[in-house]
Amino acid sequence: MTELYTHDFKNWINKVQAGDLIYLSGTVYTARDAAHKRIMKLISDGAALPFELNGAFIYFAGPTPAKGDMASGACGPTTSSRMDPYTPTLMDLGLAGTIGKGKRSRDVADSIVRNNGIYLCAIGGAGAIAAEAIKSLEVIAFEELGCESVKKLEIERFPLYVGIDSNGNTIFEG
Repeated sequence: MTELYTHDFKNWINKVQAGDLIYLSGTVYTARDAAHKRIMKLISDGAALPFELNGAFIYFAGPTPAKGDMASGACGPTTSSRMDPYTPTLMDLGLAGTIGKGKRSRDVADSIVRNNGIYLCAIGGAGAIAAEAIKSLEVIAFEELGCESVKKLEIERFPLYVGIDSNGNTIFEG
């Protein structure tokens, strides 16, 4: 079980393999369906994005409101395939990796290989456990989308599995 850091992804992205369990720390951004549609519109309009894509990680999640002294409420992954229409474009623009659950399309796997990226899998149904890894949360775009707004998370030792590695190897069939 290896602890890795988002800011240092270039030093480890080619060393981890499909199926490896890692602990990820650093900055990730949340974005689900509605936010992806808005991000793609910004790209097509040539407008500024809410965060720098180059080297970024997007977690397909919509954190619930925090309770007590937690930075976030439950923050489990959503089905990644819903973001498949957007992911190749984002990868081509510098996105380092995505975090979610479930199988990805061939186009996404190809974009991961083409861009030396990665797909990491969070454990579905464990949103409360995921919330424990979140040390801070800040809404940075599309606040009116509520739980689907884009948020900047600082995570610490978030347990993830490598779903598709930079060589295109996958934990999923076919």
